[in-house]
Amino acid sequence: MNSVTSMDQTARDIMHANDKGGYTVPTHGLYPYQWNWDSAFAAYGFAQFDVERAWVELETLFSSQWDNGMVPHIIFHQQDPGYFPGPDVWQGTGPLPSSGISQPPVAATMAKLVFDKDPEMGRKRIGALYDKMIAWHQWFMDWRLDNDAVCITHPWEAGRDNAPDWDIAMAAIEPGDVGEYTRRDTTHVDSSMRPTKYDYDRYIWLVKRGVALDWDDAAMLDNTPFRVADPTMTFTLLRAQRDLADFGRMLGRDVTATEAAIKQLENGAKSLWNKELASYDSRDVNSGQWSGAISNASFLCWYAGLKAPEMKSVLNEVMSTVKYGIPSLDTRNEKFDAKRYWRGPVWPMFNNLIAMGLDEMGMQEGAKLRQSTADLIMEHGFSEYFDPLDGTPAGGRSFTWTAAIWLGWASPSAGAK
Repeated sequence: MNSVTSMDQTARDIMHANDKGGYTVPTHGLYPYQWNWDSAFAAYGFAQFDVERAWVELETLFSSQWDNGMVPHIIFHQQDPGYFPGPDVWQGTGPLPSSGISQPPVAATMAKLVFDKDPEMGRKRIGALYDKMIAWHQWFMDWRLDNDAVCITHPWEAGRDNAPDWDIAMAAIEPGDVGEYTRRDTTHVDSSMRPTKYDYDRYIWLVKRGVALDWDDAAMLDNTPFRVADPTMTFTLLRAQRDLADFGRMLGRDVTATEAAIKQLENGAKSLWNKELASYDSRDVNSGQWSGAISNASFLCWYAGLKAPEMKSVLNEVMSTVKYGIPSLDTRNEKFDAKRYWRGPVWPMFNNLIAMGLDEMGMQEGAKLRQSTADLIMEHGFSEYFDPLDGTPAGGRSFTWTAAIWLGWASPSAGAK
């Protein structure tokens, strides 16, 4: 068995090991539930060898959808008393126990990749999910826009929990007494690789605020201390709207509203351009200040379908400073930390999204990024994230989305099956 074949098998084994039946956990121990965008990537991975199982993953995700259209970022299918914050803390109001916030909407895009594996099966399955995806996307358009860019109301909503993009908004929060709590993450992973207690106190304060307001979207907008216009959300929703419009046309549906949303989000992307930084950046809505951070999210512009020629030189500059892929924060930023979660490490699944856009724009950097990510995983395994300078594995091990993107994209055998 050659090394690529062995790696392919290991990736499939990880997918199976993390499979709980109708949904997949990101990794055992550290993340014992179904996470929104992790699940979408899992569907992409399953599609490489079991298309039926891929659709089930997405269908299970959307079974948690709230009446207002929101699809939560965590679905608590079964109790795990050791996890904090669990369903008793979140007190979500959806059909299943869940959190009260969402995550980057990559599901429609991953569904398109699943669809392409078996269009005959896919036409029936996406037909049943289409209206649910429309409702989720509309929820973002109704409740998360500022200057037509998509905002987050909690750092966890962006999926980039402790990114410096949120530092200004986080500093404006005085959490007071959030009570005693025991974190699950630092019992499984070195605390130097995770968000600090300063961060976590504010995360929990924001959760408690949502609970106190019964997760009412209008009430949460009133005097909110945390609202940040975010490239991650804006670019992933823009791409997802494009893919959903394609599905709608295929299904013979009226896509006028989706096409209007695409134009609105394209306009919103312009509001994320930081002239001084010469890059897309996050903007604190309350203060109007830029974060001043060139992040891996900045490079999702091509994935979103924007030409963004001015970002090409920025990309090459950032990639030239690391050995592997694209760091979550530019190494030249004073806040760069090679091993602390979203303040520097490289994330293979993020590389995948960026490379999708690069390839679609005909840019050779996409192939370079794929090879770099393949080298990283071949040399250092299937971890959650990695040090971009030397490849040191960090976070959870045997991670679903790293296995998934290996099978779907990074493996030299990807696409050859």
